[in-house]
Amino acid sequence: MARMIRLAILAFALFGALAQTTVAVTTHVVGDSTGWVVPPSDDPLFYAVWAAKQTFFIGDILLFNFTTGSQDVARVSKEAFFLCNSTNPIFLEKTGPAKITLNSTGEFYFIGTFDNNCFKGQRLAINVTTSPGPTPSPTPRTKPENFTVGDELGWVVPPLGEIAYITWAYNKTFIVGDHLVFNFHNKTDDVAVVSKEAYDSCNTSTPMALYNSSPAVINLTRTGEHYFTSTYDYRCDLGQKLAINVTGSSTGSTPPSGYGSSPSPSTAKPPASSQASGPGTGSPVAPGPSNAAPNSRISGGYMFIVLLPMAMGFLH
Repeated sequence: MARMIRLAILAFALFGALAQTTVAVTTHVVGDSTGWVVPPSDDPLFYAVWAAKQTFFIGDILLFNFTTGSQDVARVSKEAFFLCNSTNPIFLEKTGPAKITLNSTGEFYFIGTFDNNCFKGQRLAINVTTSPGPTPSPTPRTKPENFTVGDELGWVVPPLGEIAYITWAYNKTFIVGDHLVFNFHNKTDDVAVVSKEAYDSCNTSTPMALYNSSPAVINLTRTGEHYFTSTYDYRCDLGQKLAINVTGSSTGSTPPSGYGSSPSPSTAKPPASSQASGPGTGSPVAPGPSNAAPNSRISGGYMFIVLLPMAMGFLH
């Protein structure tokens, strides 16, 4: 009887310790009901949007649902992710569904290696953190900054298609008052501010505003989604298009020193909902800081592993 009482007390203490140290492992079903496939409409932001709604911690599991033989999942480096290069993956899972445990902190990159699936949007980037505790919010910017679209590439038909400008905008923070600097060759290109519908369909017949003098400096005057492309033949279809989201506001929206305010011709006066104010001219500047990628939750079976042998020794 005494032995049973002692066992009950020990079990209570053991589970009490586990209750304080254990957080359940979370299994993240990649893409939810869609699974791990080429996204609907080849949407290059599909998995980025999915990941933005998740939090990832050490011990969590990614579940990739796909059909064996027609899909796979490769973990790759950051460089390979952006180039859709599956030549030397860190590892490759060919059998679906595939479960991948997040066993370290930092960035993880995954792509599909079949055909051109990666270029069509079958790619996922996440960030894993160590603790389920509250994550400090970054100090919001209060001063506007300048972002040179495409950096050294500039505003051109990108060699890798639309993914080039998606990659450029990835993890950047844009706030009201920031400026986008578009560098291009005069008389061979332009920048059109368009609606989401026009962006998706590459219909540039009625842009909200049009800038044809380089460099075009566009002031971001409102929060929300902003869409840009070129009106020159086939440029949009070939990937010369940029979509960004503007959040928050700055202390002012006056162009930084070195930028003029001479207007470029436009096809229409931008409505109140348009993201563009007057363009300017000036030298390109380095892009500003970027946001941290999404993070997540941890498991804690370690104390159980440690306490169980101690309990067995105590009983014997």
